[in-house]
Amino acid sequence: MELIARKKIDVRFSEVDSMGIVWHGSYVKYFEDAREEFGRQYNFGYLRMFEEGFFTPLVKLDFNYKKPLIYGDKLIAEIRYKPTEAAKICFEYIIRSAKDESVMVTGSSVQVFMNKAYELVWIKPNFYLDWQSEHQVL
Repeated sequence: MELIARKKIDVRFSEVDSMGIVWHGSYVKYFEDAREEFGRQYNFGYLRMFEEGFFTPLVKLDFNYKKPLIYGDKLIAEIRYKPTEAAKICFEYIIRSAKDESVMVTGSSVQVFMNKAYELVWIKPNFYLDWQSEHQVL
């Protein structure tokens, strides 16, 4: 089963450079917006992680730029959960133009589990195993 979420976003003035093109750092925000939407849709948000006793810091983040977005564009941030046997959370992203759904940026991220003592957790927490089972993504 694939778990996918999509979020429409307007490109804001604060996200572009002096040429009106989306600044590369803004894609981090778009990926984050997609992760938050995924969390809402699948009960897998940051507050739940924290309530379960964990932080989930990013340890890897990749971008592949295909076409520029400009001020005033509308985009669709799509996120896809990628199951793994390891104690980590992997996502793939596609940023599309809302106008014609053409691919503008692709990317991926990896998050790990850290307990509240800031120690890396090497085995999947029980709540994560339960969530994977519930969504049939083990």
